Amino acid sequence: MISSLKALLLFTMLAVLLPGFAFASSGGSTEYIPLTNHWVGYISLLLFGIAYMLVMTEEVTHLRKSKPVLFTAGIIWILIAVIYARHDMPNAVGTAIRHNILEYAELFFFLLVAMTYINAMEERLVFQALRSKLVSAGLNFRQLFWITGALSFVISPVADNLTTALLMCAVVMALGKDNKKFVLLACINIVVAANAGGAFSPFGDITTLMVWQKGIISFGEFFALFLPSLVNWLVPAVIMNFAIERSQPEGDSKQVSMKRGGVPVMFLFLMTIVTAVSFHNFLHLPPMAGMMMGLSYLKLYGFYLKKTHNKYAKGIAYDKEKADQALGDTVAFDIFRKVARAEWDTLFFFYGIILCVGGLGFIGYLGMVSHLMYGSWGATYANITVGVLSAIVDNIPVMFAVLTMMPDMSHGQWLLVTLTAGVGGSMLSIGSAAGVALMGQARGIYTFGGHLKWTPVIALGYAASIATHFLVNSGKF
Repeated sequence: MISSLKALLLFTMLAVLLPGFAFASSGGSTEYIPLTNHWVGYISLLLFGIAYMLVMTEEVTHLRKSKPVLFTAGIIWILIAVIYARHDMPNAVGTAIRHNILEYAELFFFLLVAMTYINAMEERLVFQALRSKLVSAGLNFRQLFWITGALSFVISPVADNLTTALLMCAVVMALGKDNKKFVLLACINIVVAANAGGAFSPFGDITTLMVWQKGIISFGEFFALFLPSLVNWLVPAVIMNFAIERSQPEGDSKQVSMKRGGVPVMFLFLMTIVTAVSFHNFLHLPPMAGMMMGLSYLKLYGFYLKKTHNKYAKGIAYDKEKADQALGDTVAFDIFRKVARAEWDTLFFFYGIILCVGGLGFIGYLGMVSHLMYGSWGATYANITVGVLSAIVDNIPVMFAVLTMMPDMSHGQWLLVTLTAGVGGSMLSIGSAAGVALMGQARGIYTFGGHLKWTPVIALGYAASIATHFLVNSGKF
């Protein structure tokens, strides 16, 4: 019993991307030093646990989440490097950490482009104009709660859950930033809906993309998860619905119009998503490369806006106030300002987490728990546990760990783990990229503690989605 609890605790902390472990165990090097029972392993676990506690108490300590994980990542890899240097094996550590950095680089550039587009649309008053239209339409907070949730569920299978969540959160912040309770519940609803919507499409989440790319589930078979995903979102949404007041957002009657270029920027963002998907689907290139190409669309369009700024300003009857409203400031659409406004704390947090768990994986903990979960517990309990654990660490590394293990399972079990890894991260705000990104975007309002209060309700939806999967997809087991 004690060994099982120990292994579960270790997997809770370590079921992660672990490119370093994959390197060490898949032929990248025949020289490997197991450190699971070494003082380096114990200290690394302790430091990671302390760092994660500081992340979860950010709203109390006011210590930004990136700081403890960045520091811990450095210490863990220093300890590993010292041991390997003593055994005259420095190259093994260098190669392993480069694998981690490569994984982070793809995530970093993807997030950076998405955040830059969000900031660009905000500067062009896209969300303020949407807020104005929704307010003038007479929609109350409860209706807005359902609209943003439904849009998140519908858009995320086409784009991805992270980008969708960032977009919808920006709308929520523009609509109800003075109503913190509404923003909190709407953000929780967006995270759950975006993760659920992304679970039944190979393009909706990186986890589903990995499963599809591996050839385990074909494109059409993902849609067998549509009904379980819908249940996963609707159950907590219906319950949270009753906590939303029916009052309307406060706002003046003044109509807000988008600045020049607002609609083209939205179109370019859509084209960026299409480019990223096409890069991966047709050219077999990383989606990040497509996102970076999409950033060039925005940079080139920003250059066009700058060059034609004075021409359009002269046509507004020399009314400076009206020109500023319609066109923006005189430095028309400076793209580097948008990059500078990206949520850097979130980006550095991801770096720290990936390097931390990559180091812990390189130490050798993954093998301890993989045998326990799929060898002793059985596929169903293991796959349900994977979803629960993905709420504590990120769902992307959890799925990568499962794909690295490649347990012998039925088709229904592979669909189950795809579902649980996709939606399980919704139970905590740190369990998915969407949740972590929204903590940065709605800083101080959507928090770990605020999300935690509604975790039992989200867990109820999680259980209902699993039951629905066994009911509607029973023939696949």
